[in-house]
Amino acid sequence: MRPVNGYFDEFGGKFIPETLMPAVCELEKSFYFFIKDKSFNKELNNLFYNYAGRPTPLTYAPNISKDLGFKVYLKREDLCHTGSHKINNALGQALLAKKMGKTRVIAETGAGQHGVATATVCALLGLKCEVYMGTCDIERQKLNVFRMELLGAKVTPVSSGNKILKDAITEALRDWMANVDNTYYLLGSVLGPHPYPLMIRHFQSIIGIETKKQIIQKEKRLPDVLLACVGGGSNSIGLFYSFLKDKDVKMYGIEAGGRGFKAGEHASRFKGGSIGILHGTRTYILQDEWGQILPTHSISAGLDYPAIGPEHSYLKKTNRIKFDSVNDKETLDAFSYLSEKEGIMPALESAHAIAYLFKLKLKKGSIVIVNLSGRGDKDIDIVYKDYYG
Repeated sequence: MRPVNGYFDEFGGKFIPETLMPAVCELEKSFYFFIKDKSFNKELNNLFYNYAGRPTPLTYAPNISKDLGFKVYLKREDLCHTGSHKINNALGQALLAKKMGKTRVIAETGAGQHGVATATVCALLGLKCEVYMGTCDIERQKLNVFRMELLGAKVTPVSSGNKILKDAITEALRDWMANVDNTYYLLGSVLGPHPYPLMIRHFQSIIGIETKKQIIQKEKRLPDVLLACVGGGSNSIGLFYSFLKDKDVKMYGIEAGGRGFKAGEHASRFKGGSIGILHGTRTYILQDEWGQILPTHSISAGLDYPAIGPEHSYLKKTNRIKFDSVNDKETLDAFSYLSEKEGIMPALESAHAIAYLFKLKLKKGSIVIVNLSGRGDKDIDIVYKDYYG
């Protein structure tokens, strides 16, 4: 759906300081113009298919399928250039930034994949790049920090708050307020004020468009189930969006159950959260009774965020998508399982979706597609420490 006045029903909006309103309105106007512009779309498609490595394969997983008793396919966003789905959105927004005449791009990152993707496209398009990253995430994603710096980006540590993704977004927004004339804020997920949730869904919807064509070609029918992890929710809405009108296709968004459901031990917004406002949008948030943001935890830095995209909140309210969670141990088990069974190492974020396969009760011959949103190279040190160490 297209949001009405920036809202998906009661979710979304533009809750931002007055100093940012002109920049956000300029962005909205530019986005609506360029997505209808033939030359912009031709240039973006060229980048998708000749730079980012699209289309990504839809890979049948024979060994897992044999174990589970139903067919499992993996949408291989881990095979994109830079190692995750984040390149789709980064290319779209960076190209838009250049068309708008911006010379500097800022971004936030948690697991580092969005930061790497942003640094990559800025190098390609000749844009100055600065990435904000919590010091906690810097420590657990050292390799991605080096990759960003190698690509020419400045990585700015954020030591405020819990030192994670939430705090990196806050600092990036402060930077944008101070430098709106020449700076473009390349937000990484379907969060923030309108038009970001709509815009990022638009750029990520290539995932579902490809998947629908591929599964019909392979199986001559649509899947029974779609699975994807959900932090902010860009990889999941990217897969789900093309199937939303296909009522027989069930969809599951998997949040981070962390270490348990006490406050501060997880990042499951629909199990422990309530409706509130964070980083410019009205959505489900982990907050206390006074509206103060609660600390979060996930073994995966990319899911360690207290809010979820507003369109997901709408799709939860309308029961179109079912949301559940898996804990850190189940995630680590799934990481090891996919690696050993199929020779494919998933990002810890994606491993949340793999773990949920074991909770499905399906008939023989059912078809499940899992969005493998990123590869696990970045998480080797974490897995070794927490699982094998």
